[in-house]
Amino acid sequence: MKKHAPTSPAQRQAEFIRWRSLVTKTDPEKALTRGRKRHVGRNAAGRITTRHKGGGAKRLWREIDFFYDKKDIPARVETLEYDPNRSALIALLAYRDGEKRYVLAPKDLKAGQTVLSSKQALPSDAGNRMPLKFLPIGTFVHNVELFPGRGGALVRSAGSYAEVLAQEGRFTNLKLPSTEVRKFFSECFATVGQLSNVEHMLESYGKAGRSRWKGIRPTVRGSAMNPVDHPHGGGEGRQPIGLKSPKTPWGKKARGVLTRGRKKQSWKYIVSRRRK
Repeated sequence: MKKHAPTSPAQRQAEFIRWRSLVTKTDPEKALTRGRKRHVGRNAAGRITTRHKGGGAKRLWREIDFFYDKKDIPARVETLEYDPNRSALIALLAYRDGEKRYVLAPKDLKAGQTVLSSKQALPSDAGNRMPLKFLPIGTFVHNVELFPGRGGALVRSAGSYAEVLAQEGRFTNLKLPSTEVRKFFSECFATVGQLSNVEHMLESYGKAGRSRWKGIRPTVRGSAMNPVDHPHGGGEGRQPIGLKSPKTPWGKKARGVLTRGRKKQSWKYIVSRRRK
């Protein structure tokens, strides 16, 4: 992290990540990029379902390989790059057959290193990808498949990792970043190592404008609204919300409320729920 001289109130509060010490190239691989219309916060019908999203700087979309379907072909790490569409760094892999692909970069990955997606890969080398059943207990992994062959779906944000806790027959127990312990099919692939950019959570934007560049719109407190706009609204001066528990603008309970359906099939794979 780095801090600038406090030449303004915003600079005084801001803390930045030292990108130059992390990345090896600033321009993306042209063949692996494309334009993409961002439907920020909107569903298929165009309605806003997630508030406070919109605007932001224009971005090129980098095609990330979450499947790693080039098995048993060694790949050399050519570059480590910044991706504006995610919090972790990405790595450009050059496979021995000449193809290039972007993947999520683990913490200790270096340019020039060789990685492999295979059942014979070494579980000690960050960046190697292999089935969960071949990983020793205590190994950190990321980009984990929920079902074999469907591609990495879990543990994909900066600095996150899941820990292998146990091997039990057809299943491997993983402790997820939320502290939930869950069973995964042992044939599911995962990438060894903790994800890069571990200081992401320490970054401080310093001013509202930088949030707008990132595509984050202003967030207004419910207690600052009128009663017609929010259950927390109204009252003269500063008031408590007047409710037993917080609510969403639509009157549903918020914070710490169970949202997973009681009949959802995945309940049987959960060994222990996350800590409250």
